[in-house]
Amino acid sequence: MQPSYLELYNSGRLEKCAEALYERLADCTLCPHQCRTDRINGRQGKCRSGVAPVISSFSAHFGEEAPLVGRHGSGTIFFTNCNLACIFCQNYDISHLGRGEEISFEELAEAMIQLQKRGCHNINFVTPTHMNYAIVKALLVAVPGGLRLPLVYNSGGYDAVDILSILEGVYDIYMPDFKYMNSETARDLSGAPDYPERAMAAITEMHRQVGDLATDRNGVALRGLLVRHLVLPSNIAATDRVINFIANLSRDTYINIMDQYRPEYRANECFNLKRGITLQEYDDAVNHALRCGLTRIDGIRRQTNWK
Repeated sequence: MQPSYLELYNSGRLEKCAEALYERLADCTLCPHQCRTDRINGRQGKCRSGVAPVISSFSAHFGEEAPLVGRHGSGTIFFTNCNLACIFCQNYDISHLGRGEEISFEELAEAMIQLQKRGCHNINFVTPTHMNYAIVKALLVAVPGGLRLPLVYNSGGYDAVDILSILEGVYDIYMPDFKYMNSETARDLSGAPDYPERAMAAITEMHRQVGDLATDRNGVALRGLLVRHLVLPSNIAATDRVINFIANLSRDTYINIMDQYRPEYRANECFNLKRGITLQEYDDAVNHALRCGLTRIDGIRRQTNWK
């Protein structure tokens, strides 16, 4: 199965996609914040970013979900900054403090090619929402340079449906977070009170584009949707309601129910975030997913290891 962006490139539609995204940068509406700042002329909105790509690292990563990692790793490219302001971010040095280096579109394309040469199974763009123009622009260089790997859209879930529509065919694999189903929590912890409805709309569009996760004979992802949900203390993320939505979308959705929350960055400002989660809180989340009929639950593996 060839990545869908190759057809876009050959038809000339990938270049039109880049043009459409560039036009949005002049009055930026690349994400639901709708900052409408002129990023082309150096003004910055909530993502604190301009036009050129800024990355903190790129490497073969073996800590991602098994269908992405395979035997040779997921080729991750970590973009600096973020369109969310999560006070508990585990990568706050990158997303909040801006650790990273501005590079050219050609250098971003070369990073993709290098990861392919290392044997990675995919190119995994971490926090791509505010950098979608840079990614597509770099693809116009990487494709004639020989890039043939599936692309992973690894976002925080706060994505605009109209931008995802423009991007249709660029990404074969979507891997968004679904952080919260509570507006007040989303406002207080990430600065985005409309996060629940935006995430539901975005993930529905992602699923429309790529469907449920499809893998090769070795279990390596080729195309489809994976969803991540980080269980937070005291169920402040309304995990049960997040899982209900995912199950209604498709019971074949691959969902990673994550147990690794720890207080980081400014988490101590929120009373409920000052501790990690309990084993019972995590078991409750996984058991609720099972009761909802979800069968592709990454968390079952961890739960089994505990018993």
